[in-house]
Amino acid sequence: MMGLEPKNLHSSIPVPSVQELASLQLEAVPSRYMRDDMESIISTVASDNTLRVPLIDMTKLVDPESQETELQKLHAACKEWGIFQLINHGVSDESLRNMNKQTQEFFDLPSKEKQRWAQKPGSLEGYGQAFVTSEEQKLDWNDMIFLKALPIEDRNPEIWPENPPKFRESLDRYSQDMRQIAVALTRFMAMGLEIETRELCAAYEEGLYQIRMNYYPPCPQPERVTGLTPHVDIPGFALLLDCGDTPGLQVLKDGRWIFVEPLDGAVVVDMGRITEILSNGLYKAPEHRAVVSKSKERRSIVTFCYPALSFKVGPAMELIKLGSPPLYKTVTVEEYLGCFFNPKPDVPFIDTMKI
Repeated sequence: MMGLEPKNLHSSIPVPSVQELASLQLEAVPSRYMRDDMESIISTVASDNTLRVPLIDMTKLVDPESQETELQKLHAACKEWGIFQLINHGVSDESLRNMNKQTQEFFDLPSKEKQRWAQKPGSLEGYGQAFVTSEEQKLDWNDMIFLKALPIEDRNPEIWPENPPKFRESLDRYSQDMRQIAVALTRFMAMGLEIETRELCAAYEEGLYQIRMNYYPPCPQPERVTGLTPHVDIPGFALLLDCGDTPGLQVLKDGRWIFVEPLDGAVVVDMGRITEILSNGLYKAPEHRAVVSKSKERRSIVTFCYPALSFKVGPAMELIKLGSPPLYKTVTVEEYLGCFFNPKPDVPFIDTMKI
């Protein structure tokens, strides 16, 4: 989910496939993808290769002997960065490899075949681009397919590709694997914040898991486009799998864009607004973006993790009892999503959540 607030976020206007455009071997990018502000973005916040996104080891969080030290690292990562790489997370390499393979095979299908699962009017689900709300809007240099995966009753079989043949089966398993990571992580984050874990873990057990597969083709003018516009995610957190070794994800840290270097087998955990609100602003939901390459394609799979719709999103009671005033309102996840999808004109989404 992007942190953009245009007029209507419930659906997206159909736009040309970027993959098709890239196959034309253009020398220049069409004007709708050209960003006039890219030069100022690049010159004011140069990418910094000396800073590294924190690395958290799930086995050390589970092991009683190393747990306290690793919890401190996790707490610091959530406070100072809002993003980290998670290793030894318990999901098999086979599941990750399989989903990577299905994503590649889907984007390799002929254009006409992919269009069988194109977004339908009034829905964000399916193959296309997200949050295109006007004919004048600048476009990102990517194609994507967005699917609701869990709970199972949220799935729309008309939009779930039947080709590649193992796509559905792989996505079913992958979404359950991501839920397993989310529930485990939620418990450790709650321990780091010293708040009640049971209710929060149960909310993620019953939560919503929505998956977006991105394809970023090579671009003749990568410095003039964005793969994904800078934004902040709105769920509890997002779990990102890079499907190769081409870096593209960048996070804004202290005014500088930092590459999140792909790490084989790792999952990138990116805090969303729900976690920021729950922690009463202690944990940060960071601004991030995707950049593209002149010669290399890139694919990624992002799982957006939300607590159950009835769960109340607001600063945790334990943190308020310690004397910090609540910075945010308390609303159900359903009301929270209603506020995001029906934005107030010229009011940033997070401001509508503040007291």
